[in-house]
Amino acid sequence: MNSAVSHRWAARTGWTSCAITVVLVVADWVLSALADVPATFDLASGTILLVLPVVGALVTSRQPGNAIGWLFLGAGLLLGISGGTYGYAAYALTSDPPLAGGVISAWLTSWVFLPAIFAVPSLLFLLFPHGRPLGPRWRYAVALVVVSLVCQSLGAALRPGTLDEDSPVKGIENPAGVNSELVTAAELLGWTTALAGIVLATCSLVLRYRRSRGDERLQLRWFAFSAVLFLVASMVSTALFVTDLAAAGQVLVLVAFCSIPLTAGIAILRHRLYDIDVVINRALVYGSLTATLAVVYLGSVLVLQAALSPFTDQSDLAVAGSTLAVAALFGPARRRIQAVVDRRFYRSRYDAARTLDAFAGRLRHEVDLEAVGADLRTAVGSTVQPTHVSLWLRGAP
Repeated sequence: MNSAVSHRWAARTGWTSCAITVVLVVADWVLSALADVPATFDLASGTILLVLPVVGALVTSRQPGNAIGWLFLGAGLLLGISGGTYGYAAYALTSDPPLAGGVISAWLTSWVFLPAIFAVPSLLFLLFPHGRPLGPRWRYAVALVVVSLVCQSLGAALRPGTLDEDSPVKGIENPAGVNSELVTAAELLGWTTALAGIVLATCSLVLRYRRSRGDERLQLRWFAFSAVLFLVASMVSTALFVTDLAAAGQVLVLVAFCSIPLTAGIAILRHRLYDIDVVINRALVYGSLTATLAVVYLGSVLVLQAALSPFTDQSDLAVAGSTLAVAALFGPARRRIQAVVDRRFYRSRYDAARTLDAFAGRLRHEVDLEAVGADLRTAVGSTVQPTHVSLWLRGAP
């Protein structure tokens, strides 16, 4: 199979898989609505789920040999099958009379999503960004992850008992349940090897980053940024779980999860690859700024309410005053945080900006042309860091 045919076949397969996933998600919504039960994926999570097959189709159509694209396609398809079978099971089992295939659909729903949730992250860490392990020995880690997903899936599929946790209709017995210690042992082996696999995959990603240079390091920075963003979002969502903002925390986690395939696709396709430093810089600045202003706002509301309580029972003045204070602090706080971030994480840029400011200050008061030329060469050498600096001056006409 030549390269052109391979690319066409991969593109058709990828976009076909993406279309099937979309159909399955829509089927989950429609069938769950007809059965009057909550769908597996609501509008937000279903939309974010579709990012996986779309990014996978884009990668496979341009780089058919990269396993990451097929990994995203497989994960999206498995999650779509889980949603579609859930919707059909809900509709089939609540119909009068029940439709054929409802029990089998509920059974598929109970385990088919497991590889996409628990195995894909480890494989992504092991194969990113080129779709290959770090070295020949790391193929054993890939094999370990594959063993874990097979054991997990078999254990969940053959576990005896009811499917109450994952079934839209309660009290359904597992049609493939096997009352054997081998099933329990396989499930235990699956979870144990999955834990070992994620540890090995993380070590592989760290080693790959330490050995990387040039474009590969930038690719890994994109991916690491999304992973850290997802970790922070998960921590924030956990903190919000016991408050009235629990729904906002869940949306935050979904959006952060969506950033993982997006940044992976950007890194693999090398679209705006060199903008990663700008993205990280803006994330640090505006994340810190948002947290600072939120603390200032809440603190000022509480202080003003306490101060104004002898005069008024309403909190409108406290809220208005706090809003005005935050609006006034936005610009100065942003500049201050930007300077701190540049000084701490982007020292070369910070030093270059200071050098240019100092040069501009001396230039306003310098009249000696030779001194200006020397200062200009020094400033260019310390900021741009070229291998050679020369200055040509046009003579008088």
